[in-house]
Amino acid sequence: MKLQLKLLIGLFALLYSAASALAADGSSLKPPPGARVAIVVFEDLECPTCARTYPVVWDVGKAHNVPVVLHDYPIPSHAWSFDAAVYARYFDTHSQKLGDDFRGYIYKSQINITRQNLRQFVQKYADDNKVPLPFVVDPEGKLKAKVKDDFEMGQRMNVVHTPTIFVIGGGAPTPFVEVSDPAQLSQTVEDMQKKYPAAAPAKRPAVRAAKKKG
Repeated sequence: MKLQLKLLIGLFALLYSAASALAADGSSLKPPPGARVAIVVFEDLECPTCARTYPVVWDVGKAHNVPVVLHDYPIPSHAWSFDAAVYARYFDTHSQKLGDDFRGYIYKSQINITRQNLRQFVQKYADDNKVPLPFVVDPEGKLKAKVKDDFEMGQRMNVVHTPTIFVIGGGAPTPFVEVSDPAQLSQTVEDMQKKYPAAAPAKRPAVRAAKKKG
């Protein structure tokens, strides 16, 4: 009986260690300057779950007035997600909103996109937003390098699926919570904001009214 108990304890310890090893580590992330809490997402533009989650993430970010930070994590087995991420980076160079909206547009169109027709969808978005789309959007490979940098960062953090969503706070070391259920994202942000509230605005010194000369 005691031997069985020891074996069970050992098995649970082994499973716990394995789960800990697989958990993504968001401790290296930081909120953007001026923010105390942020939502950080590692995403793949070809991932159906990412498509469903994308509007939820932005709705929560807007509702709680916290920034959303996106990182590219194109799954190697996906046919067109890496190229789509490079196009998203191209639109980022025109404006962050244009890039973020492009990602939302790709997610909405995802079911109809193939590697062969991706460029057609990109061209339509560019035309609709009156943005020039050169034949080669990344001649020096700088945008591709940014996508690869994000992917390598995700690997170092042990990101193994998309989307991987973190809520991070402004402490040191960075407190973080990985959110596996998007339905819990809003509450997780609220909890983090309670721990790391925004700094109160500095009070202005009182200005006394000048006395009127009698």
